[in-house]
Amino acid sequence: MDAAHLATMANQIARNFAVQGDAAAIAATVEHITDFWEPRMKAALFASDQTALSPIARAAVARLAGG
Repeated sequence: MDAAHLATMANQIARNFAVQGDAAAIAATVEHITDFWEPRMKAALFASDQTALSPIARAAVARLAGG
């Protein structure tokens, strides 16, 4: 999995939910990634450099990773 593409996808998801406010957008992003991303995609995103992620996407990934 290409980490840059996964970061772009996570940022797009987060951006779509951003109108709900940060807390709701983070929760919705977590739910979307949980429901629709396969384990290899999530693992590649967790292992990648997180600096390309938006604040909402970064918080969602941290929550998914248990952090």
